[in-house]
Amino acid sequence: MEEFEINLIEKSKQGDVESFEMLIKSYQTLAYNIAFRMLGNVEDASDATQEALVKVFKSIHSFQGQSSFSTWLYRIVTNTCLDELRKRKRQKVYSYHNPVEMEDGEIDRDVVDPNSSTEEIFEKKEEIKSIQDAIQALPEQHKTVIILRDIKGLSYEQISEILDCPQGTIKSRISRARLALKDIITNRELYQKPHV
Repeated sequence: MEEFEINLIEKSKQGDVESFEMLIKSYQTLAYNIAFRMLGNVEDASDATQEALVKVFKSIHSFQGQSSFSTWLYRIVTNTCLDELRKRKRQKVYSYHNPVEMEDGEIDRDVVDPNSSTEEIFEKKEEIKSIQDAIQALPEQHKTVIILRDIKGLSYEQISEILDCPQGTIKSRISRARLALKDIITNRELYQKPHV
């Protein structure tokens, strides 16, 4: 960790709200995007991100620096989302929205080539939606590792720390999750093909 970040953490531990806001500014977009991918809609993602950041502020005194601050924060975000998913396990509702732009201007979205034809853009959006829907259909454990590894690009080490699991378990879980995702997409494509 950089000295500047360490100073902000120490001030945040003393209850300095301004230092805390500076500390989390660079992490808010990724925190929100993890929540969006896990929960599937803008409103729930915003609520979960806010709830997680409140938890981070309230428990920052317990941060010992054994992992990076970002990993610790993303662990709280992920656990907050998992709690929400468990609450609504019996009511699987998924709505597809584009993530909203965050304060620092970053947006997490798939970029469509501006030179693409209307048909190509439509097909790309349909493909993205199909993958999003398939991810939402995955069991909780599989969904989490796919989002953290394949969508957010976190390292096995970071995911291991976030989920408090050995790296070997994370790797095998990711492998199973990818196979499950492939099966869901393949089955949906077969189901949607017109029967001759």
